[in-house]
Amino acid sequence: MLHNYIHWCRLPLFTNPQIRSSLPPPHKSNVQLHFNFNFMAGGVSMRKKAAGKRSNHFKPQQPTMHTSSNSPFRTRKTLILVSVLSAVAVIVLSWNTWTSFRSDALVSAQIYSIEVVNEFPHDPAAFTQGLLYGGNDTLLESTGLNGRSSVREVDLQTGKIKILQNMEYEYFGEGLTLLGKRLYQVTWLRNTGFVYDRYNLTKLKSFTHGMKDGWGLATDGKILFGSDGSSSLYHLNPRTMKAMKEHVVKYKGHEVHNLNELEYINNEVWANIWQSDCIARISPVDGSVIGWVLLPELRAELLSAGHKIDVLNGIAWDEDKKRLFVTGKLWPKLYEIKLQPLRKPLQAPVERLCLTPPAHS
Repeated sequence: MLHNYIHWCRLPLFTNPQIRSSLPPPHKSNVQLHFNFNFMAGGVSMRKKAAGKRSNHFKPQQPTMHTSSNSPFRTRKTLILVSVLSAVAVIVLSWNTWTSFRSDALVSAQIYSIEVVNEFPHDPAAFTQGLLYGGNDTLLESTGLNGRSSVREVDLQTGKIKILQNMEYEYFGEGLTLLGKRLYQVTWLRNTGFVYDRYNLTKLKSFTHGMKDGWGLATDGKILFGSDGSSSLYHLNPRTMKAMKEHVVKYKGHEVHNLNELEYINNEVWANIWQSDCIARISPVDGSVIGWVLLPELRAELLSAGHKIDVLNGIAWDEDKKRLFVTGKLWPKLYEIKLQPLRKPLQAPVERLCLTPPAHS
């Protein structure tokens, strides 16, 4: 469109017989600017190309008259041409800057790194599968492994267990969430789950859910959200535990497999992705991934210190004080973190960092 605009601006100078007859003959050394607009992801880039050959769009005839170099017509023509080209250059450069800024802003809004605010002790023997904030600086945690699975209330500041409910050997504890005064827990490789009293962790009853397996649980205060290690995010009826909806979680058209521990934060479902250092921020409306939180430095730091740990797993949100906590399986620390826009280029695409091969074949 800009090329047509420049062509339109120049056309009257050559089609007017009076002006055309006043132009000097062209010289082989004349240089014409060609604008090539390449529309790329970052915006519009402009490059200038020197060419001794004139554009095929218009070939002016050989003028028959010459005017002096001080001709008013020539001076006015030069000023008009320079003004037009300057205006076009300013528009293009402004557009390029704005689109680049907009692109960077969108990337920063979707992908976040973290800043560690506080570190707290965490039981290094806890194979964390479910985590949530219970108020008054306490955490509620579900741990896994057969013979070591439990539901526990933990003091945030010290990491000490305040109340412990061990599970039978046959059950491998998984995701945990709190709805009202009841804790809901699912188990691995089974459709069986349990309900506990919030305050003393007494087991109240068991239930059968509508997912293929039990990995993660979260709630918005009305329904439960569940994961089974696939790419499915389930909406569960807390009275029947049957699936009311099932969304396939996707990022840029790719299925996001291995949804693990879940947390509901500000109208989003956050999910640990098993075997990655990533947390997916998922829209519960349609299952689309609307953002990522990248935390590779936490696990790397623990490994470099010689700790024998497993994967990142466990997200807890303190709604009142807006505090966000994360930990992992067999991690000796629990971290309070806050998000910050990604400021460094990624070492690999998000698809490679966060989209892991499906656990369920």
